[in-house]
Amino acid sequence: MDRNFAHALWLVLTSEGGWSDNPADPGGATMKGVTLANFRRYVKADATKADLRRISDDQVATVYRRFYWDAVVGAELPGGIDYALFDFAVNSGPSRAAKYLQGVLGVVQDGRIGPATLAAVRAKPAGVVIDALCDARLAFLKKLSTWPSFGRGWSARVASVRRQALLMSAAPSATEGSASPGPASPDDVPLAATPAGAGLPAAGEAPTLPNKSASPSKVAGVIALALGSLIAWTAHLSCNLFGVFCQ
Repeated sequence: MDRNFAHALWLVLTSEGGWSDNPADPGGATMKGVTLANFRRYVKADATKADLRRISDDQVATVYRRFYWDAVVGAELPGGIDYALFDFAVNSGPSRAAKYLQGVLGVVQDGRIGPATLAAVRAKPAGVVIDALCDARLAFLKKLSTWPSFGRGWSARVASVRRQALLMSAAPSATEGSASPGPASPDDVPLAATPAGAGLPAAGEAPTLPNKSASPSKVAGVIALALGSLIAWTAHLSCNLFGVFCQ
């Protein structure tokens, strides 16, 4: 679902890391997973590597939404599947990711997520689709000539994606219309805010941090419950020690 974009983006960025300009990487120079080519395409046409290194969080979200999330129709996919396909698209390209999903579903592999693909994906349990997609993705990666250089990291990434996607698919929010599930750790906070407007992040929008302070009413309720338990325990102890008759 589209409400999962911010959380899915945060998860993707934990895998993508920061600056990279490895000659063995066919993607070339990247910052937070954004290639120089895509930065020039969606943000600044004449951008240099130095510009890419200074990319802002809003610009990162813009590139990821336009080039990857929207390309695999993430807003229309069930929770968990949206993230698994999104991460696959970031790692290996939107068209390839879509074709592998279509292969798992048994529909025409044209690389475009349309009504037939959406109907097929909704007709199967999300967990089954996620497992099959991650298996297919790993099999594809193992065939690449760059596997000896990047295979260990890719294996760990796919394993993490599988685990998080299955958690997202099992969360009540994935099907009941509530907010997207939070990060796996209570102390983790998504990097980017949920984009607003015409499918893009609002300029200057700050991340919404979780409110970890309890309300006064909740604190009072906890105190009352504790006092009640103490009174009941004291009465029980009196019955046992002093033979007090208790009804």
